[in-house]
Amino acid sequence: MSQNEHNAGHESPIKTPKQLIFTVVLAFLVPILLIVMISQFIANIRSVDMSSEAMSPDAVAKRLKPVADLGFAEAGPSAAAGPRSGEDVYKSVCSACHASGAAGAPKFGDQGEWAARIKQGEKALLNSALKGKNAMPPRGGGADLSDLEVERAMVYMANKAGAKFAEPAAPAPEKTAAAAAAPTAAGKIDGKKIYEGTCVACHATGAAGSPKAGDKAAWAPRLKTGIEALYASALKGKNAMPPKGGNAALSDAEVKAAVDYLTGLAK
Repeated sequence: MSQNEHNAGHESPIKTPKQLIFTVVLAFLVPILLIVMISQFIANIRSVDMSSEAMSPDAVAKRLKPVADLGFAEAGPSAAAGPRSGEDVYKSVCSACHASGAAGAPKFGDQGEWAARIKQGEKALLNSALKGKNAMPPRGGGADLSDLEVERAMVYMANKAGAKFAEPAAPAPEKTAAAAAAPTAAGKIDGKKIYEGTCVACHATGAAGSPKAGDKAAWAPRLKTGIEALYASALKGKNAMPPKGGNAALSDAEVKAAVDYLTGLAK
């Protein structure tokens, strides 16, 4: 191979000063552009992630939670607060129409508009409020309102327009079975009545080996065991006697009162 051919094989692609300058500029610009593009790409990814996280259901719920809690607190009372007053129900439900007279509703405090309705009587007004009338839906649209709350709101509005209806009071709480079985205000359960209603079937005659009422000799050894042992026998049953003398409806206090009565007869 000649020297010229060898030099041609290793000839540089840069032949002019312009080509040299262009190559040097590219050598600087290309890495810089690559770095900028990579940085921008990473920044976009982070922005998307942050945006997704900010709009996630949990994040939105957390931002709305204080507002939601306030809304529910204003919408109605807690279970422990009891029935709402007529004024509270009016402000939260009825005022939507009655404050302005919208949809033909008698305007709050307008005696002229309420006069004819008040003449119909309290029961008629309550019936309309509960079942709805004309454009007014049942319970004024407050489906969660109790009958008492609806009545209170109706009475409140009618009285503000000249009626003299009595404010309905909350009903007295019902006695539970446990409360009914508990001692009365006098402090004692009538053991004699319990005896006569349940225990007399055996203890009046001494049937099935039961100690006869008032038989001191038959009761003497039993009294020696102590009152707690006698209570336990009466509650749980012993020998032929079933638990609570066969009357499962009796409370423990009632059974003990019957035992006290029987032991009192034998002392």
